Amino acid sequence: MTSESEQHAIVPRRVSFDWSRTPPHWIPDEPTATHVINVLHLLLLPAGERWFVKVFKEGLPLVRDPELLADVKGFMGQEATHSVQHAHVLDHLAAQRLDTADFTRYVDFLFERLLGERPPLGAPVPEREWLRFRLAVVAAIEQFTAVLGDWILAAEALDRAGADEIMLDLLRWHGAEEVEHRAVAFDMFQHCGGHGLPRYARRVAGMAVTAPVMLSLWAWGTAYLIRHDPQLAGRVRYSLTEHNRAVRKGLLPTWRSLGAAVPRYLRRSYHPSREGSLNRALEYLRRSPAARAGVA
Repeated sequence: MTSESEQHAIVPRRVSFDWSRTPPHWIPDEPTATHVINVLHLLLLPAGERWFVKVFKEGLPLVRDPELLADVKGFMGQEATHSVQHAHVLDHLAAQRLDTADFTRYVDFLFERLLGERPPLGAPVPEREWLRFRLAVVAAIEQFTAVLGDWILAAEALDRAGADEIMLDLLRWHGAEEVEHRAVAFDMFQHCGGHGLPRYARRVAGMAVTAPVMLSLWAWGTAYLIRHDPQLAGRVRYSLTEHNRAVRKGLLPTWRSLGAAVPRYLRRSYHPSREGSLNRALEYLRRSPAARAGVA
């Protein structure tokens, strides 16, 4: 078993998934849990991960540490692969008459315009400061993806519920890579985000923006998917009651686990290498049906 402290190269993996047999409600009889997780395909993927890559490309000239540079390039390759594979899921949903275009248009606007290469509305923010803010946002998002990645790897309740094996492999392959590169965005921010108290203030600002926006978009996205699901035909609405029922069954992460990720991240001494189990992530990547295809 690989040691938690062992250094290894972060590289993208060649993967492919066959969606032809994946049902619309890939967690049987659990439309709310299905669509809460499906929001991942809309919210961060593929638009968000394409944006991660763009921001990191802007920051590459600032990286002076060869090891960090190698990790950042590996991170970018993994995120680009995630974006492509989740785009295929959106195509699969569209083929099942669940059109996500109206929602993803807002997500595209968020990443491409509000968080684009230049500050929105011509705000007088210096170029370097705007890049630092966006790197802080990437690092904050990656805090949550690492927590979610570790959760999906351990969520045996999904197996017991009969969740679709292809979707589980996609989510666990992706989750394992999120745990594998859990510290890269944080290290990139620390390297490029300045020094001392100003850098810490930027880190706090990144999380202060990220946490509420992610929560609101996740709830909105779930409500959108349930409302537009042709199999539900308007009979079901998103509700906290149904969400919490799925949490109690182990089909969704607990609110406490997600909420606790924020104060951990805000500790001055924090480092994401403490998030999740790298051993468990690498073990899954060794046996994932898709990841066994090889390393790009």
